[in-house]
Amino acid sequence: MGWKDKIRTVFQGNTNEIELGCGHTIKSHGSSVARIHMHDWLILLLLVVIEVVLYVVGPFYRYVGKDMMTDLKYPMKDNTVPVWSVPLYAVVLPIIIFLFVYLRRRDVYDLHHSILGLLFAVLITAVITDAIKNGVGRPRPDFFWRCFPDGKDEYDQWGDVKCHGKESDIKEGHKSFPSGHTSWSFAGLGFLSLYLAGKIKAFDRRGHVAKLCIVLLPLLMASLVGVSRVDDYWHHWQDVFTGGMIGLFVATFSYLQFFPAPYHTEGWGPYAYFRAVEEVRSSRQHVHPTNGGLEVERPEVQLNQRSGTTPNPFEDVEYGRM
Repeated sequence: MGWKDKIRTVFQGNTNEIELGCGHTIKSHGSSVARIHMHDWLILLLLVVIEVVLYVVGPFYRYVGKDMMTDLKYPMKDNTVPVWSVPLYAVVLPIIIFLFVYLRRRDVYDLHHSILGLLFAVLITAVITDAIKNGVGRPRPDFFWRCFPDGKDEYDQWGDVKCHGKESDIKEGHKSFPSGHTSWSFAGLGFLSLYLAGKIKAFDRRGHVAKLCIVLLPLLMASLVGVSRVDDYWHHWQDVFTGGMIGLFVATFSYLQFFPAPYHTEGWGPYAYFRAVEEVRSSRQHVHPTNGGLEVERPEVQLNQRSGTTPNPFEDVEYGRM
């Protein structure tokens, strides 16, 4: 097999995988999958509401004394990685890759569960990050200039700062720990890294180092985002390290909710896909002995004769009743 054929099978699937296919696409089963996971999508909306509330509430204004200003006098700089760009590379980019894989494999379970898992990873990470941000209220490295833009510091009778800077800058200045840019980056790109590792079978014990390069590329991108947060003096290194761990931890658990571990022999597909394959196999024909030999009977006909209704074995697959 040439290198072009190897690349093609990464996203299209090899012959054995195609033979296992259940033929469930967006058109045939998309609405059923979404309906079964309706509660999951509602929880995502709830997480969005919680995230908005956390942003509105604002952080705890921690005591900041004059002797603490030594590490808080770094200059104010613009973001190297703008806030608006984070959802683009952490959410939109992975979804584009998921869609590309769907166009090659036509597996509705893979598309739906990858998008759902990604959104869970990012939103849970966002809620955890901002909840800790608000609770800790750690000053950013450039807090001095946020608090005293004219350079004239002032303190109350207890030695705490009396800021006279812009209110929005002061509020943002108490959100250093942990880094939101970094946690979002590792949540979205970390999920993408796990997804790619499963799809290209990076841990198939064949020693293809090029596969590891593909898997590590999203993680490198997330790491560079974290480095930029320190370079821009928006975060201390501890903020970035903790944010990265939170994002990667949540991404891993979210991924494993829907997919086997990337090193598993079935790591290239979601759990629901393999359940659907077994269901399709068992529903194609039902064979049992009779007086004259074998009689082939479709399970759907048996169920219809008993209940008079059309069965939906697909829902049994998703709910694990098979």
